[in-house]
Amino acid sequence: MIKQFFCVPLVLLTSLIIFTLVTLFSASNFAHAKSAKLREADFVDAHCTGEIEYLLADKTRVDCLTETHAIEYDWGKKWAESLGQALFYSAMTGKKAGIVLIVNPKSKKRFLKRLNKAISDNNLDVDVWTITKT
Repeated sequence: MIKQFFCVPLVLLTSLIIFTLVTLFSASNFAHAKSAKLREADFVDAHCTGEIEYLLADKTRVDCLTETHAIEYDWGKKWAESLGQALFYSAMTGKKAGIVLIVNPKSKKRFLKRLNKAISDNNLDVDVWTITKT
């Protein structure tokens, strides 16, 4: 009887400790995985050969300003927004508009087709590059 009395709390305590450790381990792995997710700025840092985050008079920032281009980096699904920003940055700096789309290989064609159609149908002078996110 005494043996059983101590055994139940010991099993519960052991289960609680294991549960806590598993929960903490999972939470830290989730936080690590989330923090390892690349941001747009990571691509700018890795690929920009000009000035990063160039500040304009209206307090907006060009992702990458080179000798020839004002370049907007953005995710593929934000192709339309990137076009507007690149054109605005070009107007503000006098440099050619450029866009770097960060794309998933599966959706690359779809977003590039839309962006290129908007550029060609409106006779815009915009250079476009892509970076494949992995």
